[in-house]
Amino acid sequence: MGQNNEQADQSKAPKDMIPRVTGIGGVFFFSENPEKIKEWYAQNLGLEVNQWGSSFEFRNAHRPEEINYLQWSPFAQGSEYFAPSKKEFMINYRVQNIEGLVDKLKANGVTVLDSIETFDYGKFVHIMDGEGNKIELWEPVDSVFTAMGGKTTK
Repeated sequence: MGQNNEQADQSKAPKDMIPRVTGIGGVFFFSENPEKIKEWYAQNLGLEVNQWGSSFEFRNAHRPEEINYLQWSPFAQGSEYFAPSKKEFMINYRVQNIEGLVDKLKANGVTVLDSIETFDYGKFVHIMDGEGNKIELWEPVDSVFTAMGGKTTK
């Protein structure tokens, strides 16, 4: 069976330019009391918490000298941030070539909820998966978090 042109083109692209997910960037969930649950996780499971939750620090498997981050965040029950999903969680996926990925997703008929937004710490866009889960895609600039310092969960 032959490849379609898009697959053939991607096989020629440098591996770090192929539009794809590279890992988990965050786990977000509803909580009845986000501050209280952050305290519980800090006290009982040793998480280093901050105003957003906890930032987990890890090394990039392909560039071990590079520190990467995963954000764990409780949100107030009913927060509109997960809308239009009716679920009580949202996963953030780390991606590379977010523009190419959004083009691919649109071509595949995936619902893209907004335009790519750029911040100093990366680019973001939101999509819906096939079961109605809102997904956040993030092309990170991890060096910004490293430069900010602060406590992380390691």
